[in-house]
Amino acid sequence: MKKENEESNRRNFLKLGLLAGTATIAGIGLKNKIFANGTEETGEKVKVLTADGKLVEVDSSLVSHPSEEKLAQFNVREGIPGRKFIMVIDLARCANARKCVEGCQSMHNVLAPVEWIKVKRMQDSELAAPYWFPQTCYHCDNPPCTKVCPVDATFKRTDGIVAVDNDRCIGCKFCMAACPYSARTFNFGRPESMKHFEEHKNDKDKCCTTKPSTEGTVSKCDFCPDAAAKGKLPSCVTECPNGTIFFGDEYEDTVTNGEETFRLKELLRSRAGYRQFEELGTKPRVYYLPPVKRQFPFEEATEIHNKAE
Repeated sequence: MKKENEESNRRNFLKLGLLAGTATIAGIGLKNKIFANGTEETGEKVKVLTADGKLVEVDSSLVSHPSEEKLAQFNVREGIPGRKFIMVIDLARCANARKCVEGCQSMHNVLAPVEWIKVKRMQDSELAAPYWFPQTCYHCDNPPCTKVCPVDATFKRTDGIVAVDNDRCIGCKFCMAACPYSARTFNFGRPESMKHFEEHKNDKDKCCTTKPSTEGTVSKCDFCPDAAAKGKLPSCVTECPNGTIFFGDEYEDTVTNGEETFRLKELLRSRAGYRQFEELGTKPRVYYLPPVKRQFPFEEATEIHNKAE
């Protein structure tokens, strides 16, 4: 019954669209009851942006603020105080083992073909050697995705993480279109994926802050904030057998892969660290170290890897 009520509330929200009152647009939801169920009209009108982009007016009694307690339950609005998370990926170490992908999927109860981390084959020029390029969400300091979301479902936290609140997400996919890195995925409600999440959602070792099980919403790499709050590294870092991915705190000027620790600024200077599509001004929080003096010879992906991609 509870699940049916939640689905009913979601449908009502999708039908009526975003409610924009005289205050800020963020944080406005819809009541699950209408006048016929006992709600009295106030006579005060507020503007509503419907799903098809039309502005209409409804009575203000249909507007309510979502439960802050419910939002806090998933720790999606507040960043970890005094932290500014950052990631560095050493392309010279990546051999396309795909353990980062598998670790991420296991931690967040995500099944293939959905991948929050994509390992791409890159070749900068015809004469240059190809290399493997792991790509996550970049948690940009100037994120275009947060600017286009009509319901404030995706937002920037104080600790640098760009998060998604699936309780607010209406599945409009504006954020997916705005992201120049194609970092986001859409949950189409595949039966096998939904069943898998239900079977494992209470596992104590999982990191499910972004609730990827919610059908009809957008999800992505979240930098594993639950693990970070406990002083642990993201699963993509710990699962990589080659120490390719480093994670740390910009304020502390340190990054680590669990075995090695470096000063962030010194590492980026000495290895010519860079960010993808710097010219876009998105200011990603993921840096790359060029694939020079590689630790492994390049090998094409196996048939299994090709199918996963």
